[in-house]
Amino acid sequence: MASRRALISVSDKTGVLEFAKALVELDFEIVSTGGTYKAIADAGIPVTYVSEVTGFPEILDGRVKTLNPYIHGGILAMRTPDHLRQLEEHNITLIDLVAVNLYPFRQTIEKPGVDLAEAIENIDIGGPSMVRAAAKNNKYVTIVTNPAKYPEVIAKMTDGTLDEAYRLELAAAAFRHTAEYDTFISTYLQSITGTAEKFPDQFLLLGEKKMPLRYGENAQQKAYFYTRFGEDEVGVGSAEQLGGQALSYNNTLDFDAALELVREFEQPAATIIKHTNPCGMAVADDICTAYKRAYDGDTLAAYGGIVALNREVDAATAREITKHFLEGVIAPGYTPEALGILKVKPNLRLLKVSKDGKLTPAAPRMTFYPVNGGLLVQETDMLRPADEEFTVVSKRQPTAEEIDQMRFAMTVAKHVKSNAVVLANNYQVVGVGAGQMSRIGSIEMAFNVAEHRSFGAVLAADAFFTFRDTVDACAKRGVSAIIQPGGSIYDANSIAAADEAGIAMVFTGVRHFHY
Repeated sequence: MASRRALISVSDKTGVLEFAKALVELDFEIVSTGGTYKAIADAGIPVTYVSEVTGFPEILDGRVKTLNPYIHGGILAMRTPDHLRQLEEHNITLIDLVAVNLYPFRQTIEKPGVDLAEAIENIDIGGPSMVRAAAKNNKYVTIVTNPAKYPEVIAKMTDGTLDEAYRLELAAAAFRHTAEYDTFISTYLQSITGTAEKFPDQFLLLGEKKMPLRYGENAQQKAYFYTRFGEDEVGVGSAEQLGGQALSYNNTLDFDAALELVREFEQPAATIIKHTNPCGMAVADDICTAYKRAYDGDTLAAYGGIVALNREVDAATAREITKHFLEGVIAPGYTPEALGILKVKPNLRLLKVSKDGKLTPAAPRMTFYPVNGGLLVQETDMLRPADEEFTVVSKRQPTAEEIDQMRFAMTVAKHVKSNAVVLANNYQVVGVGAGQMSRIGSIEMAFNVAEHRSFGAVLAADAFFTFRDTVDACAKRGVSAIIQPGGSIYDANSIAAADEAGIAMVFTGVRHFHY
């Protein structure tokens, strides 16, 4: 008789035969279930079928096979005289090692056309029960949920270093494994029933490590990119990199900011992002023209920027992009010719975010920001300036063209760090003021970039004007129309300044702060 017993029941059978063989050589009796039993037995490795231990067959199409005192008693028993006496009284054998990984629930629900019934059948019950039992009793039982750990476990058993501290480490990983599994199930079921709470009492934030990043915000900081289950399928998290250097933390933030801006527009749109702010943005009748006008918005700041396009990249656009030094391009797709042109620059990062070459509008989601000891959670600002009601507060009525330009400018301002102002002329951003501590500071920044292009431009601000100095500055630079939320106790002063200068001013009643 073997001196120890191991229970193996795995969906992922990677390395399981080698693991079982090594356990037998270490004087373990192997107990197994279903497909795992068959694989081990077919390999000629001694194995006992679980029903021989329980004295009860698998029933209900395999739903019940290990939920039995002969299994859980063997796993959960402490090695105390009282527990050992009870095991002997009921003829239960100790189980010293449990190797379990769970039904492929996530892989099932990610298959096209999967229905609820199939998803439900891939919710594991016996597996998590055994994992949790073994992890709870880690003082005596070794729990292995990750096939990559098999060689290490065998090595430690062989040299006698598999101690209580290591079993505790494996138990922590096992509980994380079941927590992740339950989060996938909960998220899926809530998504199809529509019962997910936006702000539950306990917030589950499940991320899956996708890849290491070159570094964090600075070279001395390590960073990884995690994707989130249940998030928007068209985004940086699901993007495929087709070329260029590995992404850094800052690159990834810029790609995300760039993509989310161009997704706001139905017509061909292009932007260039630096430090998550658009330094260039334009819409046009075709994507190549949109890109060229976006680049021309601020050619100095565009150096080393990230480009986002909401149309497939064609050869003409690719040739324009390669004329300048840029860090990367993100788009719904690339023609083969365009990809060949862009890959002439081997360091240029190329990200594709759509399987069909189309870019859908962003879906509602939650955003997170960690603070020391906590996590800020909010709804994403999904209100589109194109849908906001405008109230004309100036004597001069804006023209229909100015109204369209203001909607364009405010849409861009929504994606600029506060305090944000955007100057736009002929659907091209010609000046941006971002992240300044005062509104007038942002205004001066925008005008410094725009120069003569401010004449006839419209200006959008993400928040109300406290003083009339902003309007006076616009008057000096020839701005024709201003769009802002309004709501300041000093609104009358700003309106008076607009009327004095003949500027059309519109209030939206909606603030778009972006931190």
